[in-house]
Amino acid sequence: MSEIRIKDNVAEERGRIELLISNIEKVFLGKTNEVKLALTALLAKGHILFEDVPGVGKTTLARAVARSIGGSFKRIQFTSDMLPSDIIGVTVFEKEGNRFVFKEGPLFANIILADEINRASPRTQSALLESMNETQVTVDSSTYLLKKPFLVMATQNPQELHGTYPLPESQLDRFLMRISLGYPERNFESTIVKSHGFHYHVEEISPVVSSEDIVRMQSKCENIHFDANLLEYMMQIVAETRRQPDVEIGISTRGAIGLYTAAKARAFVDGRHYVIPDDVKNLAIPVFCHRMILRSRDRDGDAREEACGILSEIMRNVPVPV
Repeated sequence: MSEIRIKDNVAEERGRIELLISNIEKVFLGKTNEVKLALTALLAKGHILFEDVPGVGKTTLARAVARSIGGSFKRIQFTSDMLPSDIIGVTVFEKEGNRFVFKEGPLFANIILADEINRASPRTQSALLESMNETQVTVDSSTYLLKKPFLVMATQNPQELHGTYPLPESQLDRFLMRISLGYPERNFESTIVKSHGFHYHVEEISPVVSSEDIVRMQSKCENIHFDANLLEYMMQIVAETRRQPDVEIGISTRGAIGLYTAAKARAFVDGRHYVIPDDVKNLAIPVFCHRMILRSRDRDGDAREEACGILSEIMRNVPVPV
């Protein structure tokens, strides 16, 4: 596709993207960057893992995204006794038709909030892998396609370990980004407190784009220009993560593909038809850090911070293309 056509594609959608951001921010106050990260993951066909303390707006963000795109939303509260069929669905026998019928589980929605995902057993966690990677589920040898667009926004509390099952590396690698929302800035938090909640209730905001619009934008993101020199810069960062003495497992090929697609989507969100070095640099931490496995294999906050520190040092040392 020609550069002129790609530029026209971005220009056609820019107003919708800006309207989408402002609509979500009616509910989710003071977190423009986090809103853009959520939309970046959505347009890149990825998923998000939130590691945060309770009560900072993760559910509100997920519901606001679903409402703004006119999509369906389901919240799944994970517990230790939950079975895969509780989220995927189950085949039941109907006497009237004398046949087996598949009853969809809560996974059949556009936006899924997988709350406290690390409280589920490994068996139930693994049930998400096919849906996150293939946008489909298989039950009794039959395959069922999920809705499009499809975005899983999972949460886990990093401070609470009792009764939890740490996510295995294979599942962490399925999440495009791991981000932390953090507490709101004081002036925005004061507004939230004074209104006894968020400025707008999620139910009060109306869709500003359709699910079909998002699917179309996802296709257009694939055509965003990614310069060869910038790709070489990104791959050099990937290679360096595999050479670090404190890192046992560096960034996988899936991780590299994740940053490549996320950078394109972020350029699209920002109204550009080409990727710039800042797209790669700003997204490397949320896309790469949870994929780096340190030799200590610690899973506490200090280990996560150490992985991000190693990655930041790599990016300081790798020359940025001009």
